Amino acid sequence: MLFEDLSLSKSIQKAVFEEGYLNPTPIQEQSIPIVLAGRDLIGCAQTGTGKTAAFAIPIIHQLHRIVGSSKKAKVIRALIVTPTRELAVQIGQSFDTYAKYTNLTQLTIFGGVSQNPQVDALKNGVDILVATPGRLLDLQKQGFLDLDHLHTLVLDEADQMLDMGFINDVKKIVKLTPKNRQTLLFSATMPIAIRELAEMFLQDPAKVEVSPVSSTAENVEQRVYFVEKTEKRNLLYHLIKNEELSNVLVFSRTKHGADNVVKALRKKDIPAEAIHGDKSQNARQRVLDAFKNKEVGVLVATDIAARGIDIDQLPFVINFDLPNIPETYVHRIGRTGRAGNGGVAISFCSKDEHGYWKDIQKLIKVDVKTITDHPYQWHAGSPEEAAKEKPKNSNRSGGAHKSRKSNASKQNKKRWY
Repeated sequence: MLFEDLSLSKSIQKAVFEEGYLNPTPIQEQSIPIVLAGRDLIGCAQTGTGKTAAFAIPIIHQLHRIVGSSKKAKVIRALIVTPTRELAVQIGQSFDTYAKYTNLTQLTIFGGVSQNPQVDALKNGVDILVATPGRLLDLQKQGFLDLDHLHTLVLDEADQMLDMGFINDVKKIVKLTPKNRQTLLFSATMPIAIRELAEMFLQDPAKVEVSPVSSTAENVEQRVYFVEKTEKRNLLYHLIKNEELSNVLVFSRTKHGADNVVKALRKKDIPAEAIHGDKSQNARQRVLDAFKNKEVGVLVATDIAARGIDIDQLPFVINFDLPNIPETYVHRIGRTGRAGNGGVAISFCSKDEHGYWKDIQKLIKVDVKTITDHPYQWHAGSPEEAAKEKPKNSNRSGGAHKSRKSNASKQNKKRWY
């Protein structure tokens, strides 16, 4: 199928063609006709499948037909709610790209920066609003938001909003919108809370599932290094230096850990930066831009901060700390091998993380290559012996994630629809 087969306006087709896209991805091919038909939609798709365009393109088409060249005051007709600032910026940029030959306007709002420019833009009127939950509710309480004319509501990365504690905020937001709206919900996984949300707010939704969360891209080469926990930083430096790695995204479990990895690399004269929730929005954007422009060779990120990182040609992802939720591993390594490019995903596994690695292997069902030719292997025992050891959660956050992982594993045994 070609984009021109989807009955889109010529303005949108021109913008899509200029981006070099001829064929829609599977989720775009399945979702766009459903959205154009006005139906509610539940989309289960992981990062990197093209889901932003799957809802942005048909929304632009619909609003372009409704608004046309009207000179009337602009009102919010589409609202996209997403969990992180980086992801909000990315979605906003996508709307700007696909709508550049229409007279539609979009605004992206999020916390961590002054609200004044956002309020001024809202007063001038916008057609499409992309927002994080906290700032959206804050401005609504202050009387700066009118959602009475809303045509389409998109809840993007719903599972991440659940993990970040935004589920109640999302319910409040939905109740502020008209009952006759079109609602689109996208999530990489479908835990019970998300299914309940869908049943509560969507009307007879169509369901699209693409690239199940258990699958990893075939063009991503996966490797695992069994390493002493205290030697992880040395191994990271060893790989970057000896294999001449550049443009590397490194995942750390905690903000403090990310900062420490950056300090260790800088001491070895490796240009590195960290991105996590304690950084201001401006600082995070500067770091991300520097990494995209290859001014910084190594970016160390936590999972939440990395959710909005979208780089087509990212060659290396390194799991410095293994995630204690198996599905998170799939999301992480999905940052490489995008847009048909190849990539390498490297994981460091210490003895106390071996239980996490076993859970990951059960989920992905891939024979990951074990690299033994390095100087920082476990000094005693073996991976098989360590399997008897249970990973220890050192803080409350870890314990909470472990509980969710257990619940998710039980739910995955049965299809959600």
